[in-house]
Amino acid sequence: MTSREITRVKEVMKTEFDMVDGLTPVSEALRMMRHVETKCVLVDKRHDDDAFGMVLLSDVARRVLAKDRAPERVNVYEIMTKPVLTVSPEMDIRYCARQFEQFGLSRAPVEENGRIIGIVSLTDMVLKGLCKSL
Repeated sequence: MTSREITRVKEVMKTEFDMVDGLTPVSEALRMMRHVETKCVLVDKRHDDDAFGMVLLSDVARRVLAKDRAPERVNVYEIMTKPVLTVSPEMDIRYCARQFEQFGLSRAPVEENGRIIGIVSLTDMVLKGLCKSL
């Protein structure tokens, strides 16, 4: 039996991401996006007992652009996914990829001690995780 080196989510995640308030208009959230490579905006909790949300650029395309809605008149909370599934920074990327497959995800926030510390995507896991072992 061969032992495999475990690659953890924290080793492949992006640590720079954009966080907005749910009441932010979509147009403003897009202007505020400094990290376009994450292809999403995270929506902060309103209080400790709330959950994080997320808006993908594809959500904006489907729920704003395709429906001919004015992005300055649509708030982020109207099109976000909430609650969003988060993953642990210690999770093995193989299990993370399985979770993504099971729930139809392309990316997820990485949560540690109730705080978002990064975002991980399938692309990150393949290019930074799988390819490093080849």
